[in-house]
Amino acid sequence: MRTQYCGHLNKSLVGQTVELCGWVNRRRDLGGLIFVDMRDREGIVQVVVDPDMKDVFEVANQLRNEFCIKFTGEVRARPDSQINKDMATGEVEVLAKGLEIINRSEPLPLDFNQNNSEEQRLKYRYLDLRRLEMSDRIKLRAKASSFVRRFLDSNDFLDIETPVLTKATPEGARDYLVPSRVHKGSFYALPQSPQLFKQLLMMSGFDRYYQIVKCFRDEDLRADRQPEFTQIDIETSFMSADQVRDVTERMVTEMWQELLNVDLGQFPVMPFAEAIRRYGSDKPDLRNPLELIDVADLVKDVEFKVFSGPANDEKGRVAVLCVPGGAKLTRKQIDEYGKYVGIYGAKGLAWMKVNDIDAGMEGIQSPVAKFLSEDVIKGLLERTGATSGDIILFGADKANVVAEAMGALRLKVGLDLEITDLASWKPLWVVDFPMFEEDDEGNLHAMHHPFTSPLGVSAEELKADPAKANSNAYDMVINGYEVGGGSVRIHNAEMQSTVFDILGIDESEQRLKFGFLLDALKFGTPPHAGLAFGLDRLVMLLCGTENIRDVIAFPKTTAAACLLTDAPSLANPAALEELAIAVKLAKEEK
Repeated sequence: MRTQYCGHLNKSLVGQTVELCGWVNRRRDLGGLIFVDMRDREGIVQVVVDPDMKDVFEVANQLRNEFCIKFTGEVRARPDSQINKDMATGEVEVLAKGLEIINRSEPLPLDFNQNNSEEQRLKYRYLDLRRLEMSDRIKLRAKASSFVRRFLDSNDFLDIETPVLTKATPEGARDYLVPSRVHKGSFYALPQSPQLFKQLLMMSGFDRYYQIVKCFRDEDLRADRQPEFTQIDIETSFMSADQVRDVTERMVTEMWQELLNVDLGQFPVMPFAEAIRRYGSDKPDLRNPLELIDVADLVKDVEFKVFSGPANDEKGRVAVLCVPGGAKLTRKQIDEYGKYVGIYGAKGLAWMKVNDIDAGMEGIQSPVAKFLSEDVIKGLLERTGATSGDIILFGADKANVVAEAMGALRLKVGLDLEITDLASWKPLWVVDFPMFEEDDEGNLHAMHHPFTSPLGVSAEELKADPAKANSNAYDMVINGYEVGGGSVRIHNAEMQSTVFDILGIDESEQRLKFGFLLDALKFGTPPHAGLAFGLDRLVMLLCGTENIRDVIAFPKTTAAACLLTDAPSLANPAALEELAIAVKLAKEEK
């Protein structure tokens, strides 16, 4: 039906007859002529309808926004005075010779020229996706997926599918369960990742695997989380962690180069402990130059218990942020920051303004200065490098609270005071994560997953002191977003059983849930390692948006609902009976 896309027309086609299919973006009547801005997925072009073409003009008079139409016409150059530099096709227009209304449109429930509510956009997603901003994002996603396949294919990786109906395994979130009609009372689980199957593929001899795959996690949602998401899943045999990082780093840098013409450069590598110490986060945004500075040694002897208490507690920490130009902050703004860190468990926010560094103590303004000696204050100024116009913000609490609260404050202050360079790209690798993390009851949990190999210890050494062990794991971080994570896997049955033991999974449960894996590990399993990228998050960064719903064609809401189809919905009672399932609805609280 068409010979060209609207957005592809340019001066090289002047004089040619084209057939265009798309939608009416806008119609204008000017000086007896009708101008139609016609849109398709590639862009917009202006079509001119002359009253001399009576049949065409009569049909064009009926056009309204979002009518689906077909124009036939001749491409011609616009006069210099009418060139529209804001349009990719602004040097040309089409003189209409034929027009067909393929389908009419009712008045839209969305206004393409206004900010519509998120709810409206998701309910009428098929209309929202017509907007060029949205179609450009979906096209960029397609290009990213295509690039990944080309890159991995050219590096000898095999695209292999793994099961979607599988067995529940502990991977950190709740599973989506699917009842079995044949095996009544039993359930499949939708995969949170293809983790075990890709490891089994390594044991099968397929030494380089990849898959762009849907994964499912029934968890609380955030702006960058969805119940179903797309993963670029990669696994390799006979490759070290460094080699896995090298090939996946090349993939991402070449993707950025091809799609954005941006050179990411070589990624720095930072140990987990250093990331927490300097930035309060295991996914630091390096576009922000602010760092946490430890000062416990300077305040451990002060009478102010808010500082000296954590400074003398082996699980405590006292750290500061020195914010350039922060002395201009008002008391109200500082109080707001105090409330903000409270979200992360901090009990308050002490501060010290350096109004005039040359005025000594007279140039210092702080509600806590009276509790600190001149030597302590001088030490703080020296340690932080503070100068006139700066503010020092204090975090003093348990180490994990300080890291989380001050890390979050660092990001917020960086944005509020425009310290963060939003135009730059700052990738890095974070490595050497703790093998386990401890909950409030003192139980150990795998920081990544229970198939991650410990770093440089035997099974006996790991069992003797699991809390001190690091894992051979690595995360790729870009601009404060974890875009991919992976590890070297356990390829020894004894080590795998040891990790299960440490996690409190007894032998009978190991056999029940992971017997197939433990058996497979006994048959010449190769050393293997891998990594998985969140495709949605990668594309979100490529598109410069902050919400992965913007780069998914048909996303769910933060309540895991599809407003377009009204999913989830109640099941047919007959279907439930056939599955031998009874539904008991929770009573609403009065």
